[in-house]
Amino acid sequence: MAKNVIRINKKGDDGYKIISIRIKENVLDKIDDLSAKCNRSRNELINILLENSVDDVEIY
Repeated sequence: MAKNVIRINKKGDDGYKIISIRIKENVLDKIDDLSAKCNRSRNELINILLENSVDDVEIY
């Protein structure tokens, strides 16, 4: 009889890194409002925002 194999990746093996940041309260409030409106977690929304803006930054 074949085994039913369940593969579980170790934490951190998904390409994501855990970080800690300081953020202004009013910015966090805006993120939380957007998060509730689009039914996504705060973490997921922050990742979306960063992914869509990081390439648009110009340093002078």
